[in-house]
Amino acid sequence: MFLKTSRYSNTETLTTTDARKREVKAIKLRRLPELNGDDMMIVNGSQLDVMSKQQYRDGTRFWHIADANTELEANALVQTSGRKIKTPKP
Repeated sequence: MFLKTSRYSNTETLTTTDARKREVKAIKLRRLPELNGDDMMIVNGSQLDVMSKQQYRDGTRFWHIADANTELEANALVQTSGRKIKTPKP
């Protein structure tokens, strides 16, 4: 269902019904791991995929950084220059 590099690749799925009584598949909420990482300062033009490439040698692992922070929308993490965000250690 998901790519093996996706944050959802090993997440359990379940079957439920929606408001119209149709059967739908959904992923079960997953617990986020404890953070063991460092602060990183956001500068104008920061991009999560570039930060991920520098930190993990893989730009598609940006979701590790997103998970380590409380922002619901990952791109919101890099919108404000001067903000400090957490970056987990590889």
